[in-house]
Amino acid sequence: MSIPSGGEQERWLRELQAGHAGQPALVCFPPGGGSATSYRGLAASIGAGPAVYAVQYPGRQNRIAEEFVTSITALADHIAAATEARIPGSPVLFGHSMGATVAFETARRLEARGRTVAALFVSGRPDPTFADRGTLHRGTDADLIDELERLANDPATVTILRDEPALAEMVLPAVRNDYRAVETYRYQEGERLRCDIVALLGRSDPTTTSEQLARWRDHTRGDFAVRLFPGGHFYLDEHERQIADLIAPVLASGGSPRT
Repeated sequence: MSIPSGGEQERWLRELQAGHAGQPALVCFPPGGGSATSYRGLAASIGAGPAVYAVQYPGRQNRIAEEFVTSITALADHIAAATEARIPGSPVLFGHSMGATVAFETARRLEARGRTVAALFVSGRPDPTFADRGTLHRGTDADLIDELERLANDPATVTILRDEPALAEMVLPAVRNDYRAVETYRYQEGERLRCDIVALLGRSDPTTTSEQLARWRDHTRGDFAVRLFPGGHFYLDEHERQIADLIAPVLASGGSPRT
């Protein structure tokens, strides 16, 4: 794992909240098609003390001119290197949807390098052994919009993409790329994580069953917990305060999700 330059670290990890010296850090991994700013609300809900970073994938926002990274494992390689170089101590990782798998692979790389991860929070995603056989990344723009509408809390916020071609041209390439990363990802056997895992899910999420969520237990030698919330795939938009209340004690203790 090569150590990235300071500028590269900042491109991959956007600081959403500065932390106090000696405090642990939270690193958030966006869902497919998402960007670092999607976690501003969660960062604000965490409160003062811990630093909060969000991953910024290439090809969006301030990285719009950069080429996409087309695989989960390649993303994890870059993010683990940036995390190792920029964030001291034992970070807490939080990932939603595609971000959950990227966070898991990042945790594997950090632990393989001897770094301690305090806890891994995975949200709205089956465990890594689930092989997504979908082909949306090869579908039409209309197919992608249909899927986004299916998952959105308010489909009307996505329907605008049908009527605004310029907006769709800006948004959909990142969505397509990230579906490609998810649909081509295949789990490789390896050591179970040492860190604790907390698995979260909206009760009406159509992408993940509670049984699939429970299989995350098989990926850690540490503690494991499940938390269910009202809502669908993007339940977290409506429950940032409750999610922050789960994460904050782990940040404070650097320890178990049961604390």
